[in-house]
Order: sequence, then structure tokens, then C-alpha cells
Amino acid sequence: MEAKKSSAKKISVIVVILAFILMFFNVLSSRFTPSTNQARVQGLNLSLAPMVSGYVTRVDVSLHSEVKEGDTLFIIDRKPFEIAVTQAEINLENVTQNLTAGLSGLKAATAQLNSARVQLDRSTKNWDRTQRVMAQNEGALSEADRDRSESSYLSAIERVKTAEANLEGQKAALGPTDANNPLVKGAINQLEKANWDLEHTVITAPSDGVIESFNVETGYFASAGHALATLISNKTIWIQANFTENNLTHLKVNDEAAITFDIDAGEVYKAKVTSIAYGVKTQSTNAANLPTVRSQQGWLREQQRFPVIIAIENQDIYKKLRQGSQANVVVYTGNSFILNTLAKFKIWFTSKASYVR
Repeated sequence: MEAKKSSAKKISVIVVILAFILMFFNVLSSRFTPSTNQARVQGLNLSLAPMVSGYVTRVDVSLHSEVKEGDTLFIIDRKPFEIAVTQAEINLENVTQNLTAGLSGLKAATAQLNSARVQLDRSTKNWDRTQRVMAQNEGALSEADRDRSESSYLSAIERVKTAEANLEGQKAALGPTDANNPLVKGAINQLEKANWDLEHTVITAPSDGVIESFNVETGYFASAGHALATLISNKTIWIQANFTENNLTHLKVNDEAAITFDIDAGEVYKAKVTSIAYGVKTQSTNAANLPTVRSQQGWLREQQRFPVIIAIENQDIYKKLRQGSQANVVVYTGNSFILNTLAKFKIWFTSKASYVR
């Protein structure tokens, strides 16, 4: 009986010691080789919204179509926009012709002014001679001759003033005679806008990716700014791993990491830390656009989690991934052989366990 009690006591002591050892290594691991199963594949979701409104005349994709950057996806009826381009071209031509006609009027007004100035010069000289003759010999000229000379002189002055005013009016009405002319600038802008609208009747893929949220067919009226479909980019992909605060103690950018995906069970991929978040959105804050991380709730409060971005060395795996795919991540923050070996075994075992999840 005593032997059984002694044996049970030894087993209890061993269990307690092992529990403390496991707890000790668990604490060290959470600081030096932190791991998390709260990791997901993230990427860019691009809204495919037309810049102009019109009826869809051609659809070149379908749900889950894989597309390349620059591929044509939809075409909106081009006819109204082609008409607008033609009308803008006609308007520019009319403005140019009117400007040419204005230049002709400007030349005529300039010639009229030059003629008036020549006439004024003659009248001025004639009036000067009349005054000299009358000063030297009062009876040499009649009063009628004097009045005609003076009247011609004064009329010439008025004609010059009128011609100058006419020329200034022509200049003001015409404005600049080059591309800085307001009418010309307006017509050019109208043509550019018409060409811009026409160009945007063709909706192309802004990135490599897969079409989602697709519900469009020929004849659908597309409104500018309203999405026709969503493009899930497979060109820009990253893994967001949410670590607890105590996991961040030694974690830093460029730390080596290992990652396994549920979608690719049994494989472990080398990776590294590329960035660490400095803030998250909580219920007590109202900071805009901060990442929201939901922590699991239990009897004991779980520490707040912060997003850590992980990049994979072998990017061929990105072709297999889907946005939202789950992953497990471990980061090696130091050179401890024991802790790193245990962490590598843990992530390897997790990858194999993915087969039976």
C-alpha cells in the first residue's frame, strides 16, 4: 500500500514538473518564437466602375474569369460619344474660322487707322501752311479757305480717333489670336473631354486578377461611378497575421518566419516579417481606417492582437491562394536552437494536421 502511495506521489511530482517545464517553454516561445493561427491571405479588391454612362454593348468576361492588366472587360455604346467628338471637332473648326475672319477685320481696322493717320498728317501740314501764310499776309487767303483748311484738319483728327477706337474694339472682341484665345481654349477643352469620354467607353482590367460580384450582360445600363463587377487582384497579395501584444516583445521587421496554409496542407513555406502595425481600432476609439482585429473572448481577457504583415519568399504559392485563405505563422526572433527547433516542429506538425481539419 505504501509502495503504491509513493509511486503515485512520484508521478504527481513528475507531472507538476513537466507542467512547469511546458509552461516555461510556452512563455519563452510566446516571446522568442511567437506563433498564431489567426492569419489570413489579404489582397486588393478593385471596383470596376465606368467613368461614363451608357448601355453595355459588349461583355468579354464572366464570373471568376481570370484577366490580365489591360484586358478589355466591357464596352459601353460608343455611338453617342463618337457624335460628341465630331461635334466638338466642328465647334473647334468654327471657332478657328471665326478667328480667321476676326483677323481679317483686324487687318482692315489697322489699314483704316493707317489711312486716317496719313490723312491727318496731310491735313496738319496744310493747316500749318495756312496759318503761316495768314500770319505773313493777312489778305493772301480768304476766310473760306482758312475754314476749309481748319475743318479738314479737325476732321482728320476725329477720323484718327474713330479708327483707333475701332481697332481697339476689334482687338478686344477678338482676344488673343493664338491658342490662348478663350474661345479656342474652350473648344479645345470640349474636344479633349469628348475624346476622354469616348476612350472610357472601354473598361479594361486595372490589374491581374479574377472577376467577382459579376452580374452584367449586353443591354445593361451602366451608370458612371456605379460598379459593374469586382476585380480581386492576384498581383498584390499579402498575409496578415494577428499576434498578441506579448508576442511583439522581440518581434521586428525582417525576422525570418514560416507559414503553412490550410489550402495547401502539408507544406511549410519560408517567409519574413515586412511590417508591424502600430495601432488597431477598438470600441473605445473612433480612429478612421485603422485595422479592426477581433480577439476571442473568454473567462480570462485575451491580450489585444496587432496585425503583422508576412511576405513569402517563394511567390509561386500566390497562384494557389484565395483571399481569405487561413494560415498558421511562426516567427523566429532569435537564434535559440531549442526554441527554434520546437517552433519548426510545431509548424511542421500543424501543416500535417491541416489534412484532417
